[in-house]
Amino acid sequence: MEILLERLNIRDAENLFNFESENKDFFEISIPSRGNDYYNYAVFLDRLNSLLDEQTKGISYYYLIKDKNGSILGRINVVDIEQSNGHGYLGYRIGQSYTGKGVASKALKLLKEIILDEGIANQLSAKTTINNIGSQKVLEKNGFNLVNKNDESTVLINGQSFNFIHYYWEVHN
Repeated sequence: MEILLERLNIRDAENLFNFESENKDFFEISIPSRGNDYYNYAVFLDRLNSLLDEQTKGISYYYLIKDKNGSILGRINVVDIEQSNGHGYLGYRIGQSYTGKGVASKALKLLKEIILDEGIANQLSAKTTINNIGSQKVLEKNGFNLVNKNDESTVLINGQSFNFIHYYWEVHN
């Protein structure tokens, strides 16, 4: 499947809201809920505008993963970029209909190219839950190294507690 990354833009608000709403239950299986208020369009727009403001300031960069027809397949982000050392934090989510098709791996490969070309970051940290094998494979396939598998911090998802594992990637000159 051919994909592309497009930087988040207000023009995508309605399509992104629909994508998030359609995948809400699926996402909440493996990541903490954003809360029901997020799925109120006015609240969603406020949060989206905050993200766009962060992007304008160079603090974080948000990308939509799209197919050749412009349909949103997922999101991938580099957030909380430390200007002093070029370190940022990776996050991504893929819609339920597109998991297991290589979308996340391709998107991460494209994102790494973009952040290097644009000088956005040269180090990324990522974390996932110990039970999210798919995400672990995506990170490892894209050159991320396992840093800590015994993290005692946990996240509560649907009443179950899961430990995090951490990954790291750095540009090698």
